[in-house]
Amino acid sequence: MTEGAGVRAGDLPDDLTAAEAGMWQAFRNGTVYDLSSGDAVVDDPHGGHPWGEDRTVRARIVCWLLLDGPPALAGRVSSLKLVGVQVSGSLDLAGGTVVPYVEMRQCRFEQDVLLPEARFTTVRMVDCSVPRLEAARVHTEGDLHLPRCRFHRGIRLTDAQIGTDLMLNQAIVHRDRSGRSIAGDGITVGQDLQAELLESHGELSLRAATIGVSLSLRGARLSNPYERLALNAPQLTVERSLYLTPAGVGAQAMSGMTPARGTRIQRFACEGGIRLDDGRFGDAVDFEQARFTLTDDQELSLRRVQTPELRFLGEQPARGRVVLSGAKIINLMDRADAWPGPGRLHMGGFAYENLVPRGPFSLAERLEWVAAATAEYNPEPYERLAAVLRAGGEDEDAREVLLAKQRRHRESLPLAAKLWGYAQDWTVAYGYRPGRAAIWMAVLWAAGSLAFAQAGHPPLKRGEHPEWNPTLFTLDLLLPVIDLGQVGFWQLRGGWQWLATAMILLGWVLATTVAAGATRLLRRN
Repeated sequence: MTEGAGVRAGDLPDDLTAAEAGMWQAFRNGTVYDLSSGDAVVDDPHGGHPWGEDRTVRARIVCWLLLDGPPALAGRVSSLKLVGVQVSGSLDLAGGTVVPYVEMRQCRFEQDVLLPEARFTTVRMVDCSVPRLEAARVHTEGDLHLPRCRFHRGIRLTDAQIGTDLMLNQAIVHRDRSGRSIAGDGITVGQDLQAELLESHGELSLRAATIGVSLSLRGARLSNPYERLALNAPQLTVERSLYLTPAGVGAQAMSGMTPARGTRIQRFACEGGIRLDDGRFGDAVDFEQARFTLTDDQELSLRRVQTPELRFLGEQPARGRVVLSGAKIINLMDRADAWPGPGRLHMGGFAYENLVPRGPFSLAERLEWVAAATAEYNPEPYERLAAVLRAGGEDEDAREVLLAKQRRHRESLPLAAKLWGYAQDWTVAYGYRPGRAAIWMAVLWAAGSLAFAQAGHPPLKRGEHPEWNPTLFTLDLLLPVIDLGQVGFWQLRGGWQWLATAMILLGWVLATTVAAGATRLLRRN
């Protein structure tokens, strides 16, 4: 009997071991082939207990079944469903087309699993031990599930096309020779990419990836402390939301659901930088309770990100930078204690339309937030905040922000301009508090009137002067443009002459600052 003829007839090949013969029959019958012993310690695929020949099948026979296996028994659908099986040799399906359903649970692979450019319907590997998964440009019509698996030298899914869901929940992935744990650049996932409670030791790379629904890293732990990035995902497109939020730990915890009472909560934690530059997110980017451990050279980078809502509600990073330059957000939901301090926040060109603070966030704290983002004077963050406050009907707060902008600008000016700035601030608060001008004018008018009323002043020419009126005389000095017909008819000597000069100068200062403030108000409106 030839090998090909025997397969077409459904007969068992002659060189199969007992374990392989059982797998062959289970494949034709479409049933689960379970070689586990029932002892949890022995059956642990990640443990050190050896599995003998009675639990071992050759990778060549597995490939034979999947690529050119025997026909199913009558009334059955052939499929490969293995539990507690050890696969010896390299499982190489590169470039192949696999029609049968594939599911492997608690299996142990001695060598790498090679799936580049292979085509599947659905593949599920659950709680398996795999040295490395090489699956660049793999194509699945349905799911690719890898939950609770351990990959000792990483996963490569570059340019893969997953028809529905990619699941990596509770997987543990170690770095490959290039320092990456998961290389998913250019991957396309039709629905959700779930990597909840994932442990990634190395760089998780999703550059230019496209996710059809949501990307969930709830409760994940990403660790790459000695390199620049732990999550490298520029130009990432997610149609719905990116979740870097807590997850419930336990069998009863469900994705996206509020954990049951008593369920242990695990936060998203990242040790290393995050890069989401130029990302597009249809609903939100959520950092609820996220914990970031950065070095001074690492950063949480959201440059030019576009999303309707950014929920910046994680723990304040003790080191590193948060960069929002060029990002465009509609709703910014944040907390005062979530943002880093001065010099570690960059917001040049950051545009947002609404502020939705979670908890107390006073105007003073909001001004500190803007100041933290402008190590050197930059008017843009102040003007953006003022515009948002004004659009929300908080005109008084908007004026306070613009006043703070002028005061910050004053710090960068030369001495003469700085003194002039102090004069504008003390008098009319750069035009944002015009009522101060009236108060100063009233004080100076009253003081001058009382002073000039203390003594008479002889006229310059007899019979050519109005009646002496200290109140009108003082007002004529203070109003530099309007002539009330009092100045120029009286002799002022000594200190009175100096007092009149001071009144004229103060009047000009008040008039100039009021004019500057009015011009600023008109320009803003």
